[in-house]
Amino acid sequence: MVSFIIKFLLTAVLVYGLSKIVPTAEISGYGGAAILVIVLGILNATVKPILKLFGLPITILTLGLFLLVINVIIVKLADLLMDSFNIDGFFNMLLFSLGLAVVNMLVDLVTGDDKD
Repeated sequence: MVSFIIKFLLTAVLVYGLSKIVPTAEISGYGGAAILVIVLGILNATVKPILKLFGLPITILTLGLFLLVINVIIVKLADLLMDSFNIDGFFNMLLFSLGLAVVNMLVDLVTGDDKD
């Protein structure tokens, strides 16, 4: 349980920092970043598998690059659901989702939470 809380807080702080790096990404404070982490977790658990299933033919044709578009869709859905998070432009959403993947990788390295 302690590992989960540390991972959650570390991810929220790094997502807040990521919002300062990516152009047009705005989060209203650390509380907004924490809520964003929760919303992204819920969307990744519920909506993303459905998008992957329906996008499977396109994903195969593009050799997996369509998964980047699915990640952008998840970030845009989080933007639409939250008032405290705003991001504009496809490239900026793509940059944010790639940065989010790096943040998750770093948090997993720091907390020692290997899924292998």
